[in-house]
Amino acid sequence: MHVRTVAAALTALVGGASALALPGTAQAADRAPARTASASAVGGPVMIAHRGASGQAPENTLAAVDAAKRMGVVWVENDVQRTKDGELVVVHDDNLARTTNVEQVFPGRAPWKIKDFTAAEIRRLDAGSWFGPAHRGARVPTLKQYVDRVEKHRQKLLLEIKNPALYPGIEKDIVAVLRKEGWLDRAHVHSRLVVQSFSAPSLRAVHTLRPDVTTGFLGTPAVADLPKYAAYTDQINPQHGTISAAYVAAVHRLKGAHGKRLRVNTWTVDDAVNAKKVRGYGVDGIITNRPDVVRAALRG
Repeated sequence: MHVRTVAAALTALVGGASALALPGTAQAADRAPARTASASAVGGPVMIAHRGASGQAPENTLAAVDAAKRMGVVWVENDVQRTKDGELVVVHDDNLARTTNVEQVFPGRAPWKIKDFTAAEIRRLDAGSWFGPAHRGARVPTLKQYVDRVEKHRQKLLLEIKNPALYPGIEKDIVAVLRKEGWLDRAHVHSRLVVQSFSAPSLRAVHTLRPDVTTGFLGTPAVADLPKYAAYTDQINPQHGTISAAYVAAVHRLKGAHGKRLRVNTWTVDDAVNAKKVRGYGVDGIITNRPDVVRAALRG
């Protein structure tokens, strides 16, 4: 989603989207049916944290996961990309300049693309000082480190595959890490994992690799095109300014890849007016940097 300055990136609070298993899938016992709480089931749209508690700690770091836990956040969202030597790391931008000191450590390596650096080189970078001196020394986490921290806190994960065209085969790599770290067993797939992307081919690849995993398309497809997405996705997650009550209703009329109603999580809503507006549209979830504002608006 949109690059945010630190002033704009604030904490977010999330609640439940989950995966559904395809009946008759001849896979191992770590695949299971899943159910996702709808907006009506929990009294309104759930809130989805954007890059962890990014108003309290540097975005997409372990510190942001920890801060989310302290604030009672259930779900954390992150962004996954791949290094030159194949390590999966959690960073939003496709380069390291905005959120690390890479320009100082590697001054001759512009434009500092993630894909041009090894994991060992990225481990040298400070990913916290840009946010504030209290976070000096924070590191760019690997996906393994990130999911392990989420697991430690018994949180849930909305994982975005970022820029998949830059990293052919990244879907298979992500599935491999999730499997190794225990995130593709019954409990996690049932209620603690969603994979999303702006890339339809990337989501189709995930659905092919693991048809039990819940997926979400980031964007606002034309209503006429929605059935094509419903074949391999469970959510349509559009930017809030691009939708209406009629659009949300059109999405909800369709069943997704697992035979359940397609859901809508909209982003990035950071003010009371738009929070109330999208709730009126009937969205299932709100992705936000301002959970305090959104929560107060919805409760009010």
